[in-house]
Parts: sequence; structure tokens; C-alpha cells
Amino acid sequence: MLRFQCDYQEGAHPSILKKMKETNYEQTAGYGNDPYCESARKKIRRLCNAPEADVHFLVGGTQTNFTVISAILRPYQGALAAVSGHINVHETGAIEATGHKVLALPSEDGKITAAQVREAYEAHWNDADHEHIVQPGMVYISHPTENGTLYAKEELQALSRTCRELGLPLFLDGARLGYGLMAEKSSLGLTDIAELTDVFYIGGTKVGALFGEAVVITNPALKKDFRYLIKQHGGMLAKGRLLGIQFDVLFTDNLYFDIAKGADELAMRLKAAFLEKGYGLRYDSYTNQQFPILPNEHLGKLKEKYSYGFWEVVDDSHSAVRFCTSWATKKEAVDALIADIEAL
Repeated sequence: MLRFQCDYQEGAHPSILKKMKETNYEQTAGYGNDPYCESARKKIRRLCNAPEADVHFLVGGTQTNFTVISAILRPYQGALAAVSGHINVHETGAIEATGHKVLALPSEDGKITAAQVREAYEAHWNDADHEHIVQPGMVYISHPTENGTLYAKEELQALSRTCRELGLPLFLDGARLGYGLMAEKSSLGLTDIAELTDVFYIGGTKVGALFGEAVVITNPALKKDFRYLIKQHGGMLAKGRLLGIQFDVLFTDNLYFDIAKGADELAMRLKAAFLEKGYGLRYDSYTNQQFPILPNEHLGKLKEKYSYGFWEVVDDSHSAVRFCTSWATKKEAVDALIADIEAL
């Protein structure tokens, strides 16, 4: 079975495992207060051109999302997000469990706009009963989105201007950030994201690490006592150097960007194969996630040799599914899948 179901099925990049083995018997301080975490922080700040940013390493994406969101919001506030946003559909109510509501906005492609944010904000404050309604307190987006789509630089600039005008912190979920940054249609870099958001994170779990995410806080108002919240929400690793080592390696010699680019290039080959076969695409993704619409009988045949993710029913005889490549996907696996697509 060749697996294209998600991008976190493999372990970790060999360079990370090698470094972990080399440093296995070293004794370091815990909870991220070690030389490897500090080295990774310095590299991330430099790449973001954000020397004053706080950088924290958390164990996973869900812990990261609800820790950041609970740090930003007052008890009566919620997070504006796309209806398809990860925190709304794939985190088992983790945000709600912290006492905050996800305020879902309509979205066809996974993105939300500055105009939608303004409309939701004004609708709240123009309601005579607003004190009885959850108040919009921040904006959550992801890049890439849950549907593999990307924010253009102009779109993020517009969101940033609106959020700052309205006093709404902007949080960018970067669980798959590497695949977004290296996509051929990407117009955003790390420096843009650091400049235009208040807090974001660089995903490791899905981009080469065993586990872990790097939170980058650029808004000084959000920095105070953040480590207390990491600890309280279960995101702080006692052996914190295991996170630091991974991000230190990923941000050495361009590794993070190179492996993400490789996954995107393989996904583009799959996209071309689906299109050449005459299949439609549910979303026009240029990242490692591809969403072809296939006849159900063809999906049944592919399922004999490949795993993929079901997305949604399109009609009585067609379904949209997701095929993911990752930093570890082999060219030979993609070649085999393409050959079988052509043979359908």
C-alpha cells in the first residue's frame, strides 16, 4: 500500500534523527532553556527579520492553536475563522473546550477576506444586544488553508490593515507553512508573514520533524506570560531540547524549504496527471495537497493500491478526495500512481 492520505505518516528527516542520536547523552536544561532551542530561535528570528520576536516551541498543532487563541481572547470573545478552518472542523472542539467560540465565516476556498472581517465586526457592534453575543476578539487564518489554497500578499496585507484598524489580533496557522511558502504561486515569504501578523507558527510535524511547532510572536502585547499558558495547556515538553534540535536542523542549510519544495513539485506532477486524465479539481491548490474529483468506480480501483483521504460527495457518481505528498514522498511512488491514473 502506497500512502497519500496525509503528510505526517513518516517519521522525521534523517538529518534530525542523526542529530538526535549524536546528542542523545548530552545533559541540558529542560523546558526549552537549552542551547539547541536558543540556536533555533536565533535562526528563525533572522529568517523572519524579526529580531524582537518571541519564539516558543510546542509539541503539536492542536496545543499550539488553543494555547495561542486562549492567550489572545478574553472569556467572552471568540475567533473569526473560515467555516472550513482547522480549528472549526478538525480539532474536536478544542477551542470551545477552552471557553471560546469559533465564529465561522462563509468560505468557498478556505480563505476569508478583509471585507468579511469588517462586516462581522460591525454586525456585532451595531447589534443593540451585542453584550449578549460572543464578541469577535481575533482573526484566525491558515496558510496554506485546509483546502490547499494560498493567501496572496495583497490579501494578507488587506487583512492585516483591517485587523489592526479594528484592534483584532491576526493569528496565522502555519502547520503546513513550508509547503505554502515554496509553492510556485506563492507571493508570501516569512518576512511578510512576520510583518503582517501578530502571531504565527511554523509547522514541523508535517514538514520534516518528528513533532513540534514553532510559535513566533511579533506583537509585544501578546508576549507576556505566554510560557505559563504553554505549560497550563500541555504544550511544554520537559525534554524541550528535542524540539530545539529539530528546528535547528530544519533551519540549517535551507533544509526546511528544500524538502517542502520537493513535496510541492511531486504534487504538481499529480495535479497535471489528474487534469490530463480529464478529472476536475475541487480546489486549485499549488501545494502538497491535491483535491481531484474522480468517478467513484475509479476511486475503488485506486484504493486497492493507494490510500487517500475522502473529502466530499460531489454527485451520485463522483467524489472529491485528497492526495497528499510530503517531505518524504518518493518519486517512485508518484510515478506508480501516475501510471495507474493513466490506465484508468
